[in-house]
Amino acid sequence: MNPIKKVALGSQGLQVSVEGLGCMGMSGFAGGTIYGATDDAESIATIHRAQELGVTMLDTADIYGPFHNEELVGRAIAGRRAQFTVATKFGFEIGADGNLTWAYNGRPEYVRKSVEGSLRRLGTDYIDLYYLHRLDPNTPIEETVGAMSRLVDEGKVRYLGLSEVPAEVLRRAHQTHPVTALETEYSLFDRGVEESGVLRATRELGIGFVGYSPLGRGFLSGQIKTPDDFEETDSRRLFPRYQGENFYKNLALVEQLTALAASKGVTPAQLALAWVLAQGVVAIPGTKRRANLEANVAAASLVLSPAELAELETALPVGSVAGAAYPAGF
Repeated sequence: MNPIKKVALGSQGLQVSVEGLGCMGMSGFAGGTIYGATDDAESIATIHRAQELGVTMLDTADIYGPFHNEELVGRAIAGRRAQFTVATKFGFEIGADGNLTWAYNGRPEYVRKSVEGSLRRLGTDYIDLYYLHRLDPNTPIEETVGAMSRLVDEGKVRYLGLSEVPAEVLRRAHQTHPVTALETEYSLFDRGVEESGVLRATRELGIGFVGYSPLGRGFLSGQIKTPDDFEETDSRRLFPRYQGENFYKNLALVEQLTALAASKGVTPAQLALAWVLAQGVVAIPGTKRRANLEANVAAASLVLSPAELAELETALPVGSVAGAAYPAGF
């Protein structure tokens, strides 16, 4: 298998693998699990296999666990830190007891507290890409990004990113300090960034775009056939998109994707991932298993013709997915 290619992310000089590795699913979450049972040994082996294949951008966050995911990544990169681009996030408030408060916190003093904790858990003295995970509506973005900028000045962070913010906020942040990347959900199942103008804004500003959940939280893999295929602790059971009538409407879309993939001799997951990469963005499919990682890497070498891209547009047009991406109030 050929190593995956590297691309520029943003216009400040950061080079990353065109596919990264989303590490969230390697950890439990707030007392439950995100995508079923976890296995630290297999997760670390997956990260090491990613390095062998050239997938060197790792995406984590303090909230995953909380804390477990950063600690796991820290163990995996020990002794090979320079080989990885580590991206982590802050902004969901974690209390002194280590539990999520579910408040947003972008205050300068919390920026400082958060980065020190992430550095310690990751076992490193610098973070390659530091994201604000969600916007704090009570703190001007200029104050949050200003505090993040000071971390760059101190060498604790190399590049800055934001996650899930509207174009207007992105523009204001970029005026405060150059933003290297915006991370937002993007897949054939979720094309909100096209409709909102966010994707267009990143291109106008020279900001890299990182698409998370490029496989529609695994649903585009074609391996989920009934709601019972989700483990009892799987958080996807809570998402409207995967419940009741919505589940079966969306399953019909996946069946069309599966048919198109079969005609090209690839899996539906590989076709869905190739579509995301064809949009000129970086994707961070998440997995905790080496076999899935290798299948995802193979998708990066797929070239979709204009006709094939048009077929996908017809099969899964914008707005065709039933149900909200998140539960109300999430």
